[in-house]
Amino acid sequence: MPDEVLRILILGGTEEARLLARRLADDARYDVITSLAGCTVSPNEIAGEVRSGGFGGVAGLKDFIISENIALLVDATHPYAVQISANAAQINVPCLRLERPPWQPQPGDDWTLVATIDAAAQALPKGARALVTVGRQEIAPFFARADIHVVARMIEPPGFETPDHAEIVLARPPFSRQQERALMQDKRIDVLVTKNSGGEASSAKLHAARALALPVIMIARPEVQSSLAARNLDELVTLIERQLA
Repeated sequence: MPDEVLRILILGGTEEARLLARRLADDARYDVITSLAGCTVSPNEIAGEVRSGGFGGVAGLKDFIISENIALLVDATHPYAVQISANAAQINVPCLRLERPPWQPQPGDDWTLVATIDAAAQALPKGARALVTVGRQEIAPFFARADIHVVARMIEPPGFETPDHAEIVLARPPFSRQQERALMQDKRIDVLVTKNSGGEASSAKLHAARALALPVIMIARPEVQSSLAARNLDELVTLIERQLA
């Protein structure tokens, strides 16, 4: 093992990134910086150094890595954060990625697969009461559908006026299956709209929809190219240790 402390840059924004920062910050071999896009005003506490805001594209990310003497880049962003992942793949330092396996339909599921947010909004039948969990930045196409009722769950308000046919539920995950089922029943939801984020932390809504026999409009995950990827946190830590050994 090297005697010097190795600097690791985590591209964060997910619960796995926060947990990874905690594990690495407890290891004296590593100095950890977590970078957040700045989309959430009040993120959960993160161990180690934290920066917020974009880098200014590939060139800005390269400059930051050089100036901060980064030895390893870890892409632990959301599976739908396509641009920052594409930028990370172009950096000339070792780069690892956490790729949660996508959810797969189970017996009893009724999924409609769509490719985009706009397609998901258009797939909702007239008169639907939809629980939409795509985040505040992509809620506008659903608000534009005046012929449906939208229950939009998000961590922070969208920053613009909510139409009369929609309501906001502010809540921070994770949620239990019981909580998800209670929300769907209380709001008389008849369809769930979500992204295929994968992982256990946000899968309770799928279990609740299955139990209530509700259809799901599932937005497909974009493809991200990565040479070294881990499926979970333990695999990722093992890859980090091998890479920096």
